[in-house]
Amino acid sequence: MPKEQRRNEAVQALLADARRIVEEDGLNRAALSRLSERLAALAARTNLFDAADFPPPQAQSGDTSVRYRLNPGEDGFALYLNSLLPGKTTIPHNHDTWAVIVAVSGDELNRVYRRIDDGANPDRAELEVDREVVVRPGTPISFLPDDIHSIHVHGATPTLHFHLYGRPLETLTGRLGFEPDTGRVVRYNAAHMQRATQAVG
Repeated sequence: MPKEQRRNEAVQALLADARRIVEEDGLNRAALSRLSERLAALAARTNLFDAADFPPPQAQSGDTSVRYRLNPGEDGFALYLNSLLPGKTTIPHNHDTWAVIVAVSGDELNRVYRRIDDGANPDRAELEVDREVVVRPGTPISFLPDDIHSIHVHGATPTLHFHLYGRPLETLTGRLGFEPDTGRVVRYNAAHMQRATQAVG
């Protein structure tokens, strides 16, 4: 069987299992844990998902990330493979849906935040770091819709990480970003998200 067909079948099996898990458990931390375990099994199939087929951007391009959509055209759950160069960072942001992130290769520092203001001002927020997690093979991370994190890729090695979302990123109009220096709340997709997604399927 050709590699592309084996990869597509593995992706569709993952998505079918993910839908079943959410239907059985609902949207909670337990479901996210089960989704993380299932996605880790897919990430272990490195013969199907490698940097040769999902390369990072060229260093001289000025870009630090490439996002590959593995189930293009579907409106529900969305599976991406993100290939990031060292130096990639984001401001703190939420997702407006649940998210599970599992590494195929490479390390990505995630800072997870909590809000310490009362939320009364919709244009300003005060955050503090709650914990740090280095996402690497064997160490996933997951988020409910209002959880806030930022990512930071250090070192010299690109990363290749699965991102599984309850809805496609391009549809998430309620995502919020939190600018660390000013506390200003912004619409993350409009202000900070790299728009381009390569469809692979």
